[in-house]
Amino acid sequence: MSACPCIRTLDLAYHYEEEIPALNGITLEIADNAFLAIVGQNGSGKTTLVKHFNGLLKPTAGHVWVYGVETRSVSVGQLARTVGYVFQNPDHQIFGATTREEVSFGPRNLGYGPEEVRARTEEALAAFELQPYAEMPPAILGYGLRRKVSLAAVYAMRPRVLILDEPTAGLDWRSANDLLQRVTALHQQGHTIIWVTHDMRLAAQYAPEMLVMHEGRILVHGPTREVFQQVEALQRAQITPPQVVQLSHRLSPWGLPADLLTVDEFCAVYLGLRRARR
Repeated sequence: MSACPCIRTLDLAYHYEEEIPALNGITLEIADNAFLAIVGQNGSGKTTLVKHFNGLLKPTAGHVWVYGVETRSVSVGQLARTVGYVFQNPDHQIFGATTREEVSFGPRNLGYGPEEVRARTEEALAAFELQPYAEMPPAILGYGLRRKVSLAAVYAMRPRVLILDEPTAGLDWRSANDLLQRVTALHQQGHTIIWVTHDMRLAAQYAPEMLVMHEGRILVHGPTREVFQQVEALQRAQITPPQVVQLSHRLSPWGLPADLLTVDEFCAVYLGLRRARR
């Protein structure tokens, strides 16, 4: 565990109904500048967990700290300066009359002056290539563009931690990769990325760290390459690894590494082995 985590929970429990725990004793540390994918079946507790990180939910029992500040002691608005949350459905987030107004709302709401708001808005529009749509109502844009608008609106507040709840849902393969490449660039700039996803192929490709949820508990947490080796735990959580991961497992008796994550890795190793045997 990191000596200075950005998020820490201790015995976190949450109940939507008195007798039905949605989270049950979550103790977790997320390092500063981590890129963590949180996976699990519907109802496993993924979204419930991450909503505790920005104060949308408060623990029924236990504790949550963000950079050492307990979330019970601060408001959602105060946490928004540190933790940005991009909802699964962009239409649950977008309300501005224009894309520029949508993106500028967060910095204005945080109390920044006109010049700072303008600078942050232009930077966010540029980062997500939204300048051509700046004066258009975001509601009329396609789903992929609305997704970018919702992400740019949170990015404009420059939170240290960015939570993405199923950001690639409803996107085609190209759009999903484009979005995640931009998220990766944010991570490289120092942001902590917490990503809720059902897409194991994208998780394997982009997320260095993975956490598997099952019935409100953490089943496995560690480097993605190692998590995909936990076959019994993944079966228990009903998680199916990407096909290339499954293939590398099956071919490992013939000398292929069992922990390959992507097609590019598989091809590189396979060609290397063929050359070595000539």
